[in-house]
Amino acid sequence: MLMTSAGPHPGPPPAARSLPLVDEDLALEAARALVDEDPALEAVRAAFAATVDGPAFPSLAVHGSDPRNRFTLKPSASATHAGVKIGTYWSRNTAHGLPRHHFTPLLLDQTTGRLAAVLEDATTLAVFGTGHQAAHEVRAVSRVRAVGAVLVVGRTAGRAERTAAVLAARGHEARVTGAEEACARADVITTATTARSDTPPLFDASWIRPGTHLSCMGADAPGKRELPPELFARARVFCDLPEQARRMGESRHALADTVLTPLGDVLTGRAEGRIAGSDITVFDGSGIGVRDLCPGLALLEKMDISL
Repeated sequence: MLMTSAGPHPGPPPAARSLPLVDEDLALEAARALVDEDPALEAVRAAFAATVDGPAFPSLAVHGSDPRNRFTLKPSASATHAGVKIGTYWSRNTAHGLPRHHFTPLLLDQTTGRLAAVLEDATTLAVFGTGHQAAHEVRAVSRVRAVGAVLVVGRTAGRAERTAAVLAARGHEARVTGAEEACARADVITTATTARSDTPPLFDASWIRPGTHLSCMGADAPGKRELPPELFARARVFCDLPEQARRMGESRHALADTVLTPLGDVLTGRAEGRIAGSDITVFDGSGIGVRDLCPGLALLEKMDISL
């Protein structure tokens, strides 16, 4: 996943956020275009050519504290950028539900030596909920993040397994897990359940680690609740409309002095989103009509249907 240090964003934390580089959304779109189109083949062709008549360097293999674990450093350079790919192999990760292989390429500006970008590995996504909306939430996150593992949490084992199977059939590395493990491993958590205020929250606030982003879509009416109220004291909270969120969203259960920032203010530059990589960010999505109206009009326009 291409991570750059652009302006604030309420989503999961990029590694190089503090450096003033390029707009993250533009970078992500450029990355997708590069992967999907012919320029990707040209870039690979140029890379192989550089191994014979350009700057190519031998790899350095280094062992971790356990000799069964190892990582490699693979440097390279061009006229404008230098870089290194850090690859890791941790043999026991499978026992912890983690991939054994991981890689992180870094790009440095040749003029200044400063970090230009970090190409991070895939995001781990946890989805709470096994209804029809769960798959749509995973698809939505996948449009803006390179999703690797998908951890499915549900109250009923059979429904959770079926949801994981649906996601696996769509190409995701999906499996069923418990709430505590999902919170411990996830970079992004999305909740789309029918949980109510008179039932326990979906998870304990202490299970959420720094840097996690949560998109909470289930609390769309009074009497619903997915999050533990204690989490609000640790999080930066964003919503569609503050007055509505306090009346019928997750924020109904937050302290009165909790700051609720409209997502629109972040998108228009009126407010900051994520400030630090350690921020816990929450989007309280209670739902607004314009969020459905705009995509609907766009669909009609694409289908060339006039009203």
